[in-house]
Amino acid sequence: MVVSRKQELPIINIYIKGTRLKQKDQFKYLGSLISSDGRNNSEVASRIAQAKTNFQKMKTVLTNKNISIRTRRRALECYIEPILMYGCEAWTISKQTQKKLEATEMWFLRRMLRISWTAKKTNDTVLEEAHTTRLLISKIRKRQATFFGHVMRREKLENLVTTGMLEGKRSRGKQREKLIEGLTDWLKAGKSLEAIEATKDRKKWRTMIANAVKQGT
Repeated sequence: MVVSRKQELPIINIYIKGTRLKQKDQFKYLGSLISSDGRNNSEVASRIAQAKTNFQKMKTVLTNKNISIRTRRRALECYIEPILMYGCEAWTISKQTQKKLEATEMWFLRRMLRISWTAKKTNDTVLEEAHTTRLLISKIRKRQATFFGHVMRREKLENLVTTGMLEGKRSRGKQREKLIEGLTDWLKAGKSLEAIEATKDRKKWRTMIANAVKQGT
């Protein structure tokens, strides 16, 4: 695989004992889908599909009105959300990705409450009936921030990959959002360098994460 921003990927020829290895656009590694464009759109879409499939398998429990909505939400958190959020520590969450994840969160709640798409109930009304608020994005960001702090404090290869600079010129157009930029904005940490510096103090970093979760952003 070649990971590149170019629309036309370079062709590579690697041979082992005279046999050319097949070049792939995507492949699954440790359960996560890696794409040649370096984005995680396909992986997020795959996770959403898998979570919805498993929701349907547990439909008799999750949509059972004889069970309280709080208990059913606990079941959702235990059995469905881990499937959806697997590997989310490495996701770059764009506005489009965030909308898809938030839509998935509401998809779960509407089906748990057995609300028809023709009912025309707003998301706020659905959240009120489910006795909850939007939590999914905060959960993902919390996991990302916790993992990021661990990586930064270790100062190993993962640290270098995350913070290192590449030689060359910036490509034209809007630059892709980086993981650290999304986290810095969520934590309201000022600049990326300030966030990286804050990870060195474990107690301070945990406090920043807790404050961001409380704000529900």
